[in-house]
Amino acid sequence: MYARKRLDIGWMDLASGLVNAGLPRDRESIARRIEQWFSPEGRALCTLSIRSGLELYLEQLALPKGSEVLMSALTIPDMWKVVEHHGLVPVPVDVDSRTLAPKMDALLRAASSKTRAVIVAHLFGTRIDLDPIAKVCRERGWLLLEDCAQAFTGPDYKGHPAADVAMFSFGPIKTSAALAGGVLVIRDSSVLTPMRAAHAAWPVQGSGLYAKRVLKYAGLKAVTTPVLYSGFVKWCELKGTTQDAVIQSTVRGFAGGDFWQKIRHQPSVPLLSVIERRVCGFDGARVARRTALSRELVELLGDAAEIPGIDAPFHSYWVFTILVDDPAGIVQHLRAHGYDATSVATMSALTPPAGREALDPREARAALARMVYLPVYPELPRRRIEELAALLRSTAPSRAPGRRDVGLAGTA
Repeated sequence: MYARKRLDIGWMDLASGLVNAGLPRDRESIARRIEQWFSPEGRALCTLSIRSGLELYLEQLALPKGSEVLMSALTIPDMWKVVEHHGLVPVPVDVDSRTLAPKMDALLRAASSKTRAVIVAHLFGTRIDLDPIAKVCRERGWLLLEDCAQAFTGPDYKGHPAADVAMFSFGPIKTSAALAGGVLVIRDSSVLTPMRAAHAAWPVQGSGLYAKRVLKYAGLKAVTTPVLYSGFVKWCELKGTTQDAVIQSTVRGFAGGDFWQKIRHQPSVPLLSVIERRVCGFDGARVARRTALSRELVELLGDAAEIPGIDAPFHSYWVFTILVDDPAGIVQHLRAHGYDATSVATMSALTPPAGREALDPREARAALARMVYLPVYPELPRRRIEELAALLRSTAPSRAPGRRDVGLAGTA
């Protein structure tokens, strides 16, 4: 069986993490080289995670309590959790499923006299056109933060020039994964300087914790090879659980314990060494193959599937998702043929604040309810892309005389 996802980290990267866990290296020098790669002007900060960086940024910004932050309605819950932690109110902005960009009309409806910032997420490997949102932010004096956790593709994009903050992630399932770590590019040096000082006062995460993380993900990397993954699925069945439950619990970044205590750490030497290796030595071949295979699948599917972000100006297909009317049925169908698709998402749709129920992100919520993640990555043989497309097309309703083909996702 083909696993739903293959980790984008090599065995030598994992080995370097273990080796550097025991070497006396200059942590600050490694961090500086990563930061210089992102911003030669010295406006980047390397943190334990995006959550850590956002926590630092909002702490130094010290916006008035009750200020509102407009957010892409599809995001991971930890992002709005950090916003709320600072006494701010996250307000959802619904997204267009075909571009995955926040809808401009929804953004303007969500705005109020309390709006102080906008956080826009580039989703699933897309990069949306930020110019219209940047223009509104500039006119109204709002801060603009872009969440690029799912959009990293190397040196071709290091943040929009109009964004006050661009945030990048190198967590376990990200492109060029380092199993943790984040980088923030902050335009305003008057905010960045106190952020650096506050960050330097945080304790450094222990190297041993990162070494354990490397070993855990080495096991996960090994088990996601097709032969071993089939055995893993059977093991889950024997244990009375599912691969969904096991994988979700494994890849959660800050599970258990005090969330705030965990994120308020500086990255360790071995983590920084792996981030440096993955970023400064970036090789775009894997992203290029992933994108090419995904585009081929798009062509083979034709009008048989609705693909979120298909109209985005840029799409690298960090993950390949489709929207279908029967997610459970499609998942079961694909798994029966050796493809471990899933409808379990790490993201959620942000709920509007009390009294503003009209801002409920209906399109984002509907997309999540119909979403299936397909196992599409560079290690998947090309013939499997053709087979995957055939399996999906076989589930599409037939075109009746005089009717348009409704495909997998309902009305075309």
